[in-house]
Amino acid sequence: MVVRVATVAFEGIEARAVDVQVQIASGNVGFTIVGLPDKAVAESRERVRSALIASGLALPAKRITVNLAPADLPKEGSHYDLPVALGVMAAMGAIPPDALGGFTVLGELALDGSITSVAGVLPAAMAAHERRHGLICPAACGAEAAWASGDIEILAPASLIQLANHFKGDQVMARPKPAIMPASGALPDLRDIKGQESAKRTLEIAAAGGHNLLMCGPPGAGKSMLAQRLPSILPPLAPRELLELSMIQSVAGLLADGALTDRRPFRAPHHSASMAALVGGGLNARPGEASLAHHGVLFLDELPEFQPQVLDSLRQPLEAGEVLIARANHRVTYPARFQLVAAMNPCRCGQATEPGFVCRRQPNERCVAQYQARISGPLLDRIDLVIDVPAVTAADLILPPPAEGSAEVAARVAEARRRQAKRYAALGLDGIAANAACPPPVLEEVAQPDPDGAALIRDAANAMRLSARGFHRVLKVARTLADLDGEEKIRRVHLAEALSYRASADRRANAATV
Repeated sequence: MVVRVATVAFEGIEARAVDVQVQIASGNVGFTIVGLPDKAVAESRERVRSALIASGLALPAKRITVNLAPADLPKEGSHYDLPVALGVMAAMGAIPPDALGGFTVLGELALDGSITSVAGVLPAAMAAHERRHGLICPAACGAEAAWASGDIEILAPASLIQLANHFKGDQVMARPKPAIMPASGALPDLRDIKGQESAKRTLEIAAAGGHNLLMCGPPGAGKSMLAQRLPSILPPLAPRELLELSMIQSVAGLLADGALTDRRPFRAPHHSASMAALVGGGLNARPGEASLAHHGVLFLDELPEFQPQVLDSLRQPLEAGEVLIARANHRVTYPARFQLVAAMNPCRCGQATEPGFVCRRQPNERCVAQYQARISGPLLDRIDLVIDVPAVTAADLILPPPAEGSAEVAARVAEARRRQAKRYAALGLDGIAANAACPPPVLEEVAQPDPDGAALIRDAANAMRLSARGFHRVLKVARTLADLDGEEKIRRVHLAEALSYRASADRRANAATV
């Protein structure tokens, strides 16, 4: 007799159905797992053997064959331990053979028979719900699985013995409840920053429209402080955004105790990060920082210090909102609609733009050009807002804290985001909630300037030689400025301010070619 247990294999954040087939037959004593298992799956034989012995069961002196179907799909990870063990137990008669019908199973076994947490429980629960299955998962992941649906049956045992007792009717397990991660403290506040009013204004625009931002200034000007306070003015995650992000975090194993949070992610990798670390990849094609920042902020400090090839790998995700990782045997797609915020010094010494400073190695302009040439023009073309952040003076530092903090700015940002969400929902654009993600065909409808504004952007586009992408991004920023002002029509003043941020980017790109 062959016992079948349903489980999943992960391709990105998608959970593909896998059928675990267990057969115990006469013949040479052995325990074989087939179906393209990786090292972790092959080692599950010893974990299953020890867990069963610890639970009071011994493997029969027969030939045990486990097939993971479909056989041509690579199987990776330790979550196959539990379905294999339950299949063996059902084949031995330790649990009723029909008890596992209608359940998707995943979990890792410890040698003492306890069931430990695994990654990817939330996507597995979503896939089980679509197939009208229940879910059996580790107790540590039960709260995570409960977010999939209130209708799905979830069993979250702590050990094999507890699960066996449940099937026999000796012990009934309660359904786990969804968990919310407690707040880890107040976020850094904009009130902490003295001076830099222009930079704060730009930060508000970036938050209101989800625009990419580049800040350039000397060391100690407050660029990193400004970026770290961006999450304090961003609106909380919408339910759909929360689910998408949580599925990525689940696959990456970053959901602590299965608890979700509505705070937008803020990822700040070091400039030594590799391409695989930033956009994803590696042996098992894991999600990178770009995907972990989905619906949040990816902050790159000291932007020119990143490897140029690593930075250019962000060009496609910035445009498409997803990362496609292609390998010889499979392709994986991860969502990656993030907001890029970067900070940099004007040159290696950081003082080239200070009045009276003279570089000892070469003229200031050449020093700036060589340093900034590490950032490619196509990447700069994808950044909506580029500003110079001057050094803070002593007169600013001795002033009392500003009256307006993150709470006041966040209220204006939330109102602008509500306007955008309502606009795109009325147009039937699911998944578009901010101006930065507006597709170009729709942009012509929602960002139509008045006659004075149309004349201004026409002349500016010719004078500044804006690319088609640059032209559209100016319109997106102007649409955000109009939303902040509560106006339906884009006026000349909105386009003038949007063009000023673009002019800084064009000057920087031109300097890099000197």
